[in-house]
Amino acid sequence: MATPDLNLLVTLDVLLAEGSVAKAAKRLRLSPSAMSRALARLRETTGDPLLVRAGRGLVATPRALQLRERVSQLVQEAEAVLRPAEQPDLGQVMRTFTLRTREGFVENFGARLIARVAEQAPGIRLCFVTKNDKDSTALRDGTVDLETGVVGQLTSPELRTQGLFHDRFIGVVRAGHPLSCGTVTAVGYASGNHIGVSRRAEGRGAIDQALEALGLVRQMCATVAGFATALMLARESDMIASVPERHTANLRADMHCFELPVALAPLTIAMLWHPRLDADPVHRWLRSCLREVCSSQVSLGNLQMDAQRTTR
Repeated sequence: MATPDLNLLVTLDVLLAEGSVAKAAKRLRLSPSAMSRALARLRETTGDPLLVRAGRGLVATPRALQLRERVSQLVQEAEAVLRPAEQPDLGQVMRTFTLRTREGFVENFGARLIARVAEQAPGIRLCFVTKNDKDSTALRDGTVDLETGVVGQLTSPELRTQGLFHDRFIGVVRAGHPLSCGTVTAVGYASGNHIGVSRRAEGRGAIDQALEALGLVRQMCATVAGFATALMLARESDMIASVPERHTANLRADMHCFELPVALAPLTIAMLWHPRLDADPVHRWLRSCLREVCSSQVSLGNLQMDAQRTTR
Protein backbone atom coordinates (compact mmCIF):
# COMPACT_ATOMS: atom_id res chain seq x y z
CA MET A 1 0.00 0.00 0.00
CA ALA A 2 1.43 3.38 -1.02
CA THR A 3 2.14 5.91 1.73
CA PRO A 4 -0.43 8.76 1.50
CA ASP A 5 0.76 12.29 0.84
CA LEU A 6 0.38 14.00 4.22
CA ASN A 7 0.43 17.41 2.53
CA LEU A 8 -3.10 16.59 1.42
CA LEU A 9 -4.24 16.96 5.05
CA VAL A 10 -3.62 20.71 4.88
CA THR A 11 -5.44 20.94 1.55
CA LEU A 12 -8.39 18.94 2.89
CA ASP A 13 -8.55 21.10 6.03
CA VAL A 14 -8.74 24.30 3.98
CA LEU A 15 -11.24 22.88 1.48
CA LEU A 16 -13.58 21.72 4.25
CA ALA A 17 -13.26 25.05 6.06
CA GLU A 18 -13.91 27.17 2.94
CA GLY A 19 -16.39 24.91 1.10
CA SER A 20 -15.06 26.37 -2.14
CA VAL A 21 -12.29 25.37 -4.52
CA ALA A 22 -11.68 29.01 -5.52
CA LYS A 23 -11.52 30.29 -1.91
CA ALA A 24 -9.31 27.38 -0.82
CA ALA A 25 -6.96 28.03 -3.76
CA LYS A 26 -6.66 31.72 -2.81
CA ARG A 27 -5.96 30.89 0.84
CA LEU A 28 -3.21 28.41 -0.07
CA ARG A 29 -1.91 30.66 -2.88
CA LEU A 30 -2.59 28.06 -5.57
CA SER A 31 -4.32 28.34 -8.93
CA PRO A 32 -7.93 27.07 -9.11
CA SER A 33 -6.82 24.30 -11.50
CA ALA A 34 -4.09 23.15 -9.06
CA MET A 35 -6.66 23.05 -6.27
CA SER A 36 -9.07 21.08 -8.45
CA ARG A 37 -6.32 18.51 -9.09
CA ALA A 38 -5.64 18.33 -5.35
CA LEU A 39 -9.35 17.70 -4.70
CA ALA A 40 -9.29 14.93 -7.27
CA ARG A 41 -6.34 13.30 -5.47
CA LEU A 42 -8.16 13.59 -2.15
CA ARG A 43 -11.23 11.91 -3.61
CA GLU A 44 -9.08 9.10 -4.95
CA THR A 45 -7.21 8.69 -1.65
CA THR A 46 -10.28 8.73 0.61
CA GLY A 47 -12.63 6.94 -1.77
CA ASP A 48 -15.24 9.66 -1.20
CA PRO A 49 -16.27 12.72 -3.28
CA LEU A 50 -15.95 14.89 -0.12
CA LEU A 51 -17.42 18.02 -1.78
CA VAL A 52 -20.24 17.81 -4.31
CA ARG A 53 -22.04 20.39 -6.43
CA ALA A 54 -25.23 21.88 -4.99
CA GLY A 55 -26.49 24.71 -7.19
CA ARG A 56 -23.64 27.20 -7.56
CA GLY A 57 -21.77 25.97 -4.52
CA LEU A 58 -20.33 22.83 -2.98
CA VAL A 59 -21.60 20.89 0.01
CA ALA A 60 -19.72 18.40 2.17
CA THR A 61 -20.57 14.73 2.11
CA PRO A 62 -21.28 12.86 5.39
CA ARG A 63 -17.72 11.46 5.29
CA ALA A 64 -16.31 14.97 4.87
CA LEU A 65 -18.36 16.23 7.84
CA GLN A 66 -17.07 13.27 9.86
CA LEU A 67 -13.44 14.10 8.97
CA ARG A 68 -13.57 17.88 9.30
CA GLU A 69 -12.95 18.23 13.05
CA ARG A 70 -10.38 15.43 13.15
CA VAL A 71 -8.43 16.78 10.16
CA SER A 72 -8.40 20.28 11.65
CA GLN A 73 -7.00 18.93 14.92
CA LEU A 74 -4.29 16.92 13.12
CA VAL A 75 -3.18 19.97 11.14
CA GLN A 76 -3.02 22.12 14.28
CA GLU A 77 -0.97 19.47 16.10
CA ALA A 78 1.42 19.15 13.13
CA GLU A 79 1.88 22.93 13.03
CA ALA A 80 2.64 22.92 16.77
CA VAL A 81 5.27 20.20 16.30
CA LEU A 82 7.01 22.18 13.55
CA ARG A 83 6.77 25.54 15.30
CA PRO A 84 9.91 26.78 17.15
CA ALA A 85 9.86 25.85 20.82
CA GLU A 86 8.45 28.53 23.09
CA GLN A 87 9.94 29.49 26.44
CA PRO A 88 8.25 27.17 28.96
CA ASP A 89 6.97 28.21 32.36
CA LEU A 90 10.19 27.75 34.34
CA GLY A 91 8.24 27.49 37.56
CA GLN A 92 6.66 24.26 36.28
CA VAL A 93 9.76 22.64 34.72
CA MET A 94 11.00 19.44 36.38
CA ARG A 95 14.44 18.49 35.03
CA THR A 96 17.91 17.49 36.17
CA PHE A 97 20.99 18.93 34.45
CA THR A 98 24.43 17.39 34.88
CA LEU A 99 27.36 19.83 34.84
CA ARG A 100 30.98 18.64 34.57
CA THR A 101 33.61 20.99 36.01
CA ARG A 102 37.16 21.05 37.35
CA GLU A 103 37.73 20.99 41.09
CA GLY A 104 37.31 24.50 42.46
CA PHE A 105 34.63 25.64 40.04
CA VAL A 106 31.74 24.37 42.15
CA GLU A 107 33.30 25.75 45.33
CA ASN A 108 33.62 29.17 43.72
CA PHE A 109 30.48 29.44 41.56
CA GLY A 110 28.20 26.56 42.61
CA ALA A 111 26.24 28.15 45.45
CA ARG A 112 25.39 31.28 43.44
CA LEU A 113 24.36 29.22 40.41
CA ILE A 114 22.10 26.97 42.50
CA ALA A 115 20.46 30.01 44.10
CA ARG A 116 20.04 31.71 40.72
CA VAL A 117 18.36 28.63 39.24
CA ALA A 118 16.13 28.00 42.27
CA GLU A 119 14.87 31.58 42.15
CA GLN A 120 13.10 31.04 38.81
CA ALA A 121 12.94 27.26 38.42
CA PRO A 122 12.65 25.46 41.78
CA GLY A 123 11.95 22.18 39.97
CA ILE A 124 15.35 22.10 38.27
CA ARG A 125 18.08 20.10 39.99
CA LEU A 126 21.79 20.55 39.25
CA CYS A 127 24.10 17.56 39.47
CA PHE A 128 27.82 18.42 39.50
CA VAL A 129 30.41 15.82 38.47
CA THR A 130 34.19 16.12 38.40
CA LYS A 131 35.91 16.73 35.09
CA ASN A 132 38.85 14.35 34.84
CA ASP A 133 39.62 14.66 31.12
CA LYS A 134 38.69 16.53 27.95
CA ASP A 135 36.84 13.59 26.35
CA SER A 136 33.57 14.87 24.83
CA THR A 137 31.82 11.49 24.85
CA ALA A 138 29.73 12.41 27.91
CA LEU A 139 28.42 15.54 26.18
CA ARG A 140 27.75 13.59 23.01
CA ASP A 141 25.80 10.76 24.65
CA GLY A 142 23.86 13.06 26.95
CA THR A 143 25.20 11.89 30.32
CA VAL A 144 26.57 15.45 30.76
CA ASP A 145 24.52 18.50 29.71
CA LEU A 146 27.01 21.33 30.25
CA GLU A 147 30.73 21.55 30.89
CA THR A 148 33.22 24.24 31.83
CA GLY A 149 36.90 24.43 31.00
CA VAL A 150 39.58 25.79 28.70
CA VAL A 151 38.91 25.25 24.99
CA GLY A 152 42.01 23.73 23.41
CA GLN A 153 43.25 21.57 20.57
CA LEU A 154 41.76 18.46 22.17
CA THR A 155 38.26 19.99 22.32
CA SER A 156 35.91 18.30 19.88
CA PRO A 157 35.08 20.69 16.99
CA GLU A 158 31.44 19.59 17.04
CA LEU A 159 30.83 21.18 20.46
CA ARG A 160 29.33 24.60 20.98
CA THR A 161 31.42 26.89 23.19
CA GLN A 162 31.04 30.32 24.76
CA GLY A 163 33.53 32.19 26.93
CA LEU A 164 32.61 32.86 30.56
CA PHE A 165 35.59 34.85 31.85
CA HIS A 166 39.33 35.37 31.48
CA ASP A 167 41.67 33.99 34.10
CA ARG A 168 45.36 33.86 34.93
CA PHE A 169 47.61 31.84 37.22
CA ILE A 170 48.81 33.37 40.48
CA GLY A 171 50.98 32.12 43.31
CA VAL A 172 49.42 31.36 46.70
CA VAL A 173 51.13 30.71 50.02
CA ARG A 174 50.07 30.63 53.66
CA ALA A 175 49.92 33.85 55.66
CA GLY A 176 53.36 34.62 57.05
CA HIS A 177 55.20 32.66 54.37
CA PRO A 178 58.64 34.12 53.41
CA LEU A 179 57.24 34.99 49.94
CA SER A 180 54.47 37.09 51.52
CA CYS A 181 56.90 39.95 52.11
CA GLY A 182 58.26 42.05 49.26
CA THR A 183 58.36 41.40 45.54
CA VAL A 184 58.52 37.79 44.38
CA THR A 185 61.28 37.24 41.83
CA ALA A 186 61.57 34.39 39.35
CA VAL A 187 64.56 33.01 41.27
CA GLY A 188 62.75 33.25 44.60
CA TYR A 189 59.66 31.63 43.17
CA ALA A 190 61.53 28.77 41.50
CA SER A 191 63.62 28.01 44.58
CA GLY A 192 60.56 27.28 46.72
CA ASN A 193 58.82 23.95 47.22
CA HIS A 194 55.88 23.61 44.86
CA ILE A 195 52.63 21.70 44.59
CA GLY A 196 51.83 20.63 41.06
CA VAL A 197 48.26 20.28 39.79
CA SER A 198 47.81 17.68 37.06
CA ARG A 199 45.27 15.03 36.13
CA ARG A 200 48.08 12.92 34.69
CA ALA A 201 50.39 13.07 37.74
CA GLU A 202 53.17 14.74 35.76
CA GLY A 203 52.99 18.25 37.21
CA ARG A 204 54.76 19.99 34.29
CA GLY A 205 53.10 22.65 32.21
CA ALA A 206 53.20 26.24 30.98
CA ILE A 207 54.74 27.58 34.20
CA ASP A 208 57.63 25.13 33.99
CA GLN A 209 58.22 26.00 30.34
CA ALA A 210 58.29 29.72 31.18
CA LEU A 211 60.82 29.08 33.97
CA GLU A 212 62.98 26.93 31.71
CA ALA A 213 63.18 29.85 29.26
CA LEU A 214 64.83 31.76 32.12
CA GLY A 215 67.14 28.85 32.96
CA LEU A 216 65.18 27.95 36.09
CA VAL A 217 63.51 24.77 37.35
CA ARG A 218 61.07 24.57 40.25
CA GLN A 219 61.10 21.73 42.77
CA MET A 220 57.89 19.72 42.88
CA CYS A 221 57.26 18.26 46.33
CA ALA A 222 53.82 16.89 45.50
CA THR A 223 51.34 16.61 42.64
CA VAL A 224 47.59 16.63 43.22
CA ALA A 225 44.58 16.37 40.94
CA GLY A 226 42.81 19.63 41.82
CA PHE A 227 43.28 23.25 42.85
CA ALA A 228 41.33 22.92 46.10
CA THR A 229 43.66 20.18 47.30
CA ALA A 230 46.73 22.20 46.31
CA LEU A 231 45.49 25.21 48.31
CA MET A 232 44.72 23.05 51.33
CA LEU A 233 48.31 21.74 51.33
CA ALA A 234 49.75 25.22 50.85
CA ARG A 235 47.69 26.59 53.74
CA GLU A 236 49.18 24.00 56.11
CA SER A 237 52.81 24.12 54.90
CA ASP A 238 55.53 26.26 53.33
CA MET A 239 54.75 24.93 49.86
CA ILE A 240 53.61 27.13 46.98
CA ALA A 241 50.40 26.55 45.02
CA SER A 242 49.98 28.08 41.56
CA VAL A 243 46.28 28.29 40.70
CA PRO A 244 43.84 30.23 38.48
CA GLU A 245 42.93 33.51 40.17
CA ARG A 246 39.19 33.76 39.38
CA HIS A 247 38.58 30.03 39.49
CA THR A 248 39.73 29.78 43.11
CA ALA A 249 38.65 33.12 44.60
CA ASN A 250 36.54 31.55 47.38
CA LEU A 251 39.18 28.95 48.22
CA ARG A 252 42.02 31.34 49.09
CA ALA A 253 40.59 33.06 52.16
CA ASP A 254 43.29 34.25 54.60
CA MET A 255 46.09 33.22 52.24
CA HIS A 256 48.68 35.44 50.55
CA CYS A 257 48.48 35.78 46.75
CA PHE A 258 51.08 37.18 44.38
CA GLU A 259 51.56 37.66 40.66
CA LEU A 260 53.75 35.03 39.05
CA PRO A 261 57.16 36.41 38.02
CA VAL A 262 56.92 34.75 34.58
CA ALA A 263 54.97 35.66 31.44
CA LEU A 264 52.02 33.36 30.78
CA ALA A 265 49.20 33.55 28.24
CA PRO A 266 45.82 34.33 29.82
CA LEU A 267 43.20 31.59 30.06
CA THR A 268 39.64 31.78 28.76
CA ILE A 269 37.25 29.69 30.81
CA ALA A 270 34.31 28.65 28.64
CA MET A 271 31.18 26.56 28.83
CA LEU A 272 30.74 23.72 26.35
CA TRP A 273 27.64 21.85 25.23
CA HIS A 274 26.52 19.54 22.44
CA PRO A 275 24.63 21.01 19.43
CA ARG A 276 21.60 18.82 20.15
CA LEU A 277 20.87 21.06 23.17
CA ASP A 278 21.65 24.35 21.45
CA ALA A 279 18.01 25.30 20.75
CA ASP A 280 16.52 23.75 23.91
CA PRO A 281 14.89 26.75 25.66
CA VAL A 282 15.52 25.51 29.21
CA HIS A 283 19.15 24.63 28.46
CA ARG A 284 19.56 28.05 26.82
CA TRP A 285 18.18 29.66 29.99
CA LEU A 286 20.58 27.61 32.15
CA ARG A 287 23.51 28.82 30.04
CA SER A 288 22.42 32.42 30.58
CA CYS A 289 22.29 31.79 34.34
CA LEU A 290 25.85 30.44 34.32
CA ARG A 291 27.06 33.46 32.32
CA GLU A 292 25.45 35.89 34.77
CA VAL A 293 26.81 34.10 37.83
CA CYS A 294 30.36 33.94 36.46
CA SER A 295 30.21 37.59 35.40
CA SER A 296 29.06 38.82 38.81
CA GLN A 297 31.50 36.57 40.67
CA VAL A 298 34.41 37.75 38.52
CA SER A 299 33.54 41.38 39.29
CA LEU A 300 33.52 40.56 43.01
CA GLY A 301 36.86 38.75 42.63
CA ASN A 302 38.39 41.82 40.96
CA LEU A 303 37.37 44.03 43.89
CA GLN A 304 38.78 41.56 46.42
CA MET A 305 42.09 41.22 44.57
CA ASP A 306 42.41 45.01 44.15
CA ALA A 307 41.78 45.49 47.87
CA GLN A 308 44.41 42.87 48.70
CA ARG A 309 46.99 44.61 46.49
CA THR A 310 46.19 47.95 48.17
CA THR A 311 46.85 46.59 51.68
CA ARG A 312 50.25 45.12 50.75
